[in-house]
Amino acid sequence: MTPLKTTLMVVLGVTAAGCATVAAEPDYRQAALALLKQDFRSKGPATLERVTSQDEAQQLCSQYPQERPAEVAARIEATQMKNIRQPADGKYLGDWKEGEKIAQNGRGMQSSDMVGGINGGNCYACHQISKQEISFGNIGPSLYNYGKIRGSSDEMLKYTWGKIYNAQAYTACSNMPRFGHSGILTEAQIKDVMALLLDPASPVNQ
Repeated sequence: MTPLKTTLMVVLGVTAAGCATVAAEPDYRQAALALLKQDFRSKGPATLERVTSQDEAQQLCSQYPQERPAEVAARIEATQMKNIRQPADGKYLGDWKEGEKIAQNGRGMQSSDMVGGINGGNCYACHQISKQEISFGNIGPSLYNYGKIRGSSDEMLKYTWGKIYNAQAYTACSNMPRFGHSGILTEAQIKDVMALLLDPASPVNQ
């Protein structure tokens, strides 16, 4: 496989994953982007801009894909922290039953989906959440008993909201999607996921 094709596959693979960007070889990045712009056609929520445009955080994560200087990590986290929007009404918890549906749902933002359609969070792909679900990923930490262990203080509510909204505010180049910042989940959906994690009645905390 040629270096150009390898780079193109890296760019496409990272976009599909929706997580932190992996660096492409500098000598081939522009050529790969040119091919994408030539051959890729936007359809539905799968737009060319999602493939080719990077914000500052994504650019820095591409530049430092494995380890990055402390000052670069701090810069990313500080910038992303400013991008977190707290709930407009000041209320953090929604319906944990709806949150469980969001955690189970991995659909959204594909070419076959409607523009403006409702996305899932696909949380179980990376985390254990409830004891009842036996199929889950382990890329991220277990969230079982999340609220039972951590409580629901104002500080914990704000931290959990921020982590879901934009994980890079806490861990530069986190693999976790920036659900709020990137518009993957709505404010109401994030509230429901918050309830799944923190509501004492949720199966997460049983």
